[in-house]
Amino acid sequence: MAQLWGGRFTKGTDEAVKEFNDSLPFDQRLYREDIRGSIAHARMLGIQGIISPEDSAKIEEGLNGILADIESGALTFEGGYEDIHSFVEAHLTDRIGEAGKRLHTGRSRNDQVALDMKLYTRRKAEEIREDVLGLLEVLADLMEKHIGTYMPGFTHLQKAQPTTLAHHLGAYFEMFRRDVTRLNDTIVRMNECPLGAGAMAGTTYPLDREYTAEALSFDRPTRNSMDSVSDRDYLIEFLSDLSLIMMHLSRFSEELILWNSNEYRFVEMDDAFSTGSSIMPQKKNPDICELVRGKTGRVYGDLVSLLTTMKAIPLAYNKDMQEDKEPAFDAIDTAQSCVRLFAQMLSTVTFREDVMRRSAVLGFTNATDAADYLVGKGVPFRDAHGIIGRIVLYCIERNESIDDLSLEELRSFSPVFDEDIYDAISLETCVEKRLTAGAPGSDAMRDEISESRRWLDSQIKE
Repeated sequence: MAQLWGGRFTKGTDEAVKEFNDSLPFDQRLYREDIRGSIAHARMLGIQGIISPEDSAKIEEGLNGILADIESGALTFEGGYEDIHSFVEAHLTDRIGEAGKRLHTGRSRNDQVALDMKLYTRRKAEEIREDVLGLLEVLADLMEKHIGTYMPGFTHLQKAQPTTLAHHLGAYFEMFRRDVTRLNDTIVRMNECPLGAGAMAGTTYPLDREYTAEALSFDRPTRNSMDSVSDRDYLIEFLSDLSLIMMHLSRFSEELILWNSNEYRFVEMDDAFSTGSSIMPQKKNPDICELVRGKTGRVYGDLVSLLTTMKAIPLAYNKDMQEDKEPAFDAIDTAQSCVRLFAQMLSTVTFREDVMRRSAVLGFTNATDAADYLVGKGVPFRDAHGIIGRIVLYCIERNESIDDLSLEELRSFSPVFDEDIYDAISLETCVEKRLTAGAPGSDAMRDEISESRRWLDSQIKE
């Protein structure tokens, strides 16, 4: 297979060098973007009179034929082509003759690959944005269902204060909401078209860059031709977004793994999203959560790989940049599959409300409210803190909760205790009196869920 650049060379490329250099085995996935960009370029060349309208029409027809044949499987990525660009151009020329050789007029592979990667990355960013919105829909449904599901809240993995499952899940809703807004910002920043930048200094042909930018749904052409062909910031930013999404999925997975254990028993994982042991028949393992947690490091590695590749590259294009594709493709594939599978799994999880409630009661999560009760009776907070601390120690020694103690026992620690202490430290009271914005009280949570639904609707309609 002759190279597109072979004119000034007197002998062929060493086979080992060719294998080392070729990118078709991994950049073949860019075929849609490559053909779409070429059609826009060919139309513009015809409109501008750079090539004849007849040649422009032939090129577009030939490219659409190649796309159809690839999609149907009639045309496969074989034949020793250097990359997706040479593959498409060679097949185009074979099919339509001399007109196919005019496609590359006013274009370099540098701005061509920059365009292909931007088109692909934008498409995937939009897809993953929709996937995260789907996960947020699952979370919103669960929050609505579990406004009254009481559970312990944790700090330092120690039971801290009573909360609700809706409140706990709401924290993850906020994480993934931020992920969507980051993707929105990334899509805006990447939405500039590099086509027409040439190798690095533009071209002498009268290209209409505004036309091709609009035809490919970009907001505008890129502003500097050198930056156009050497910029991979948008890709690094996207992989940073994916790394944060994976971090949030991993944190959530870790909690579900803990909650699925015999020690917690807060959740029951659906059989369809669990696996067993080849030797221990009692096992039901949360493998999806564990794999998501493990694949997070893989996406981090892809980001670091790309950052390291780009850290010392001078302007403008250098072949190093070919190394952007494999880590980018891996990160995109990994993150997208994780988001989609996690959302499906989460929608099937059974939350054991009775176990969660009992855990909150036994964990002294109402200790702060008991101290606040004493303060309300005129006891200084520091003294109240000490009194409740001694009561907790007393309960631990007897394997009881504060609620289990008789009024006589409570008064042995402070005479201000009265019958109203039991209502003051009930889970319902502890949670429901927390009504500040963002708190777990049912009214506050309903407001939060309503706002979350409105925000989701605004994102889905965009």
